[in-house]
Amino acid sequence: MTGKKSASTAQPVNGGDVWHTIHEPSTGAWQRNQEIEVSKNDQMRHHAVFACISLITRDIGKLKIKTKKKVDGVSQVCDSQVKKLLAKPNEFQNWQQFAEAWATSKSTSGNVYVWKVRNIYGDVWKLQILNPERTKPLVDPNGNVFYQVRRDRLFDLSEDVVFPASEIIHDRFNCFYHPLVGLSPITACALSASQGISIQRNAQSFFANESRPSGILTAPGAISESNSNELKENWEKNYSQGGRGGTAVLSDGMTYVPMSVAAHDAQLVEQLKMSGEIVCTAFSVPAFKVGLATLPGGKISDHNDIYYSDCLQHYIESIETLLNQHLELEDGVEVEFCLDALLRMDASSQMDYLDKGVKGAIMSPNEARAKIGLAAVPGGESPMIQQQNFSLAAIAKRDSGDPFAKAATPTPDTGETQGADDGLGNA
Repeated sequence: MTGKKSASTAQPVNGGDVWHTIHEPSTGAWQRNQEIEVSKNDQMRHHAVFACISLITRDIGKLKIKTKKKVDGVSQVCDSQVKKLLAKPNEFQNWQQFAEAWATSKSTSGNVYVWKVRNIYGDVWKLQILNPERTKPLVDPNGNVFYQVRRDRLFDLSEDVVFPASEIIHDRFNCFYHPLVGLSPITACALSASQGISIQRNAQSFFANESRPSGILTAPGAISESNSNELKENWEKNYSQGGRGGTAVLSDGMTYVPMSVAAHDAQLVEQLKMSGEIVCTAFSVPAFKVGLATLPGGKISDHNDIYYSDCLQHYIESIETLLNQHLELEDGVEVEFCLDALLRMDASSQMDYLDKGVKGAIMSPNEARAKIGLAAVPGGESPMIQQQNFSLAAIAKRDSGDPFAKAATPTPDTGETQGADDGLGNA
């Protein structure tokens, strides 16, 4: 089934559009291009949000995916009918781009919708990641789940289409309000991101005015309202924005008094750093990974393990589980990410790891050499171990002539006495 027109009794689930609502700080603010409290575009402009999402998507994209099958109880790489599909899921994305798009959709919207495009034989031959803002889950009166996809030229959809749940891979997390609606981590850090954007805009405006703060003109005596407005207009016209840098001449005792809160008093740097740290907390990304903190002490591999387990492991295992569920793999075959590119150790730690593996007869020398890009050598295809562990019984007989000598084989009795005369004078 490739889809059908959207004439259906299915209804959208509650909460499908809740995070696309725009909130105005005041009535008519959007007409005046004023700050919007929660705007998706503004959240993505925050450096910490952008860095966290970019880091997650890049790390997911650089992982190779392989098909494996258990042989004698050990999972080994094998060929599969979906190998070509995984290498290039669709005509405009390779696997790296596809995986990055998957992680981007999930981290920015909390949902991933993958359309399984089938050929005339009913086999899946393309995987298309749909726009989450143009896809909506539906539920009919019988509880069946469908997905409404709005028309999109990129996927050759000339009209809105409703797909059954069997044709859509729906990955989601943080389903706090509905099991079919996921939430992005941006939900938890939207205000912090908006705060950071406001701080940066304020700093940009300040430095755009040559670091000159706003202020007031004061006169020793009373002035009329018309003169006050004229002075204000002339001052803003000649000594701010395009006229900044000019020289003002004041008379009649008039003075200019700057009015601005100092960055130190406003704790500008601390507030901006705090907004970034809150974003990192929402995405479960260590702050040092995006430049918001110094690298803590210890081995880099240990910190990468924490980043993997706290942040990336969910993305990785979710993709593996859903692909195994939807790709109709051969019996016993499943897809699995190769984590070598992610959990790379420093040279010293890697050599210690391989040395222990070879000495413990866990891997062969050739397998260890392959880990560091070296060719196999003759005689290194089998695990090896030193012969240095003996039983206590053998140790107890250590003082004997040869504790490992085999028992002497008794000579069969022929009935002849050794050394007897044979009648010919021979002894």
